[in-house]
Amino acid sequence: LLCGLRREGCEEPRPEEPPAARADPRPSAGWSAARDYLEILSAWYCSFGRCCESGDCRVLNNITGLELDLTGQLHGQHLASEVIIRAVRGFVQSPRPGKALVLSFHGWSGTGKNFVARMVAGHLYRDGLRSECVRTFVSLFHFPHRKSVDSYKVQLEKQLSETTQLCGQSLFIFDEAEKLHRGLLDAIKPFMAHYDSEGQAGNRRSIFLFLSSVGGNSINEVALDFWRAGRPREEIPLELLEQQLRQELLQPADGGYARSHFLEENLIDFFVPFLPLERRHVRLCARDAFLARGLPYTEAALDEVAKTMVFVPKEEELFSAQGCKAVSHRISYFLP
Repeated sequence: LLCGLRREGCEEPRPEEPPAARADPRPSAGWSAARDYLEILSAWYCSFGRCCESGDCRVLNNITGLELDLTGQLHGQHLASEVIIRAVRGFVQSPRPGKALVLSFHGWSGTGKNFVARMVAGHLYRDGLRSECVRTFVSLFHFPHRKSVDSYKVQLEKQLSETTQLCGQSLFIFDEAEKLHRGLLDAIKPFMAHYDSEGQAGNRRSIFLFLSSVGGNSINEVALDFWRAGRPREEIPLELLEQQLRQELLQPADGGYARSHFLEENLIDFFVPFLPLERRHVRLCARDAFLARGLPYTEAALDEVAKTMVFVPKEEELFSAQGCKAVSHRISYFLP
């Protein structure tokens, strides 16, 4: 590109030329301008292309933006927001973390687990979920056949190892974690463990997010008890829900997630409870859906959207059975 812009200094001198006839080796003003232009072009391309060997040039770690979005866009989840911000901020600001950061998200479908995982990826990496330093696995999609667990295990170990070697900071998201086979959990465990040797330091800059519906009923029961006692959900202590989740995860279950050694070896740093959403939270989700599509809305329209959702238990009709998952598809029925 430089030689295309200016020829001086690009051609090799001919052998028969005397030294005095050769081009001045000192860079001309045109050469310097072209070099500056190339550096600008390279930096611009690097923001879009795969030009960084380590992937670090696209790490943002925008904790302030993450906190703002969790506060403004994640409704009814004060506990989840608080835990995630505290955990992620402490991890990325630590000069030498002793292990990978492991967060386990629990709650009913539609309460925001996947939404938050995408948000974390988007604020830690410029390319979000498309970043080569972010890997997302959905149990039944990526590992559908139990008879192929050995093959899956080899592939998973290879992907985790390659990503941690490529990236100074990596993010791994496991959706439907309760359906992961025990063999796959054994493959993941070494990348989450505590490390003492310098040779394994690369794994310390990894973040693992496990998304699971296990514990959702226990979380909902605590929220319902507080509501029936006339106490606001904001008074629910995190310690109470963590205790409930640990007890449920230790119970025998068909999935390997509950029977893994993650709990016994204290590999999970934080259990993140996602509370069931009430009608007022569904209305806020409907409002966000209207705004995301650039559409006007009225309070009456938000009420109508909320009325189309299913609420439980049958007596109180307090919590949305679907969370906010189906809201964005329902607003089309209420457009003028």
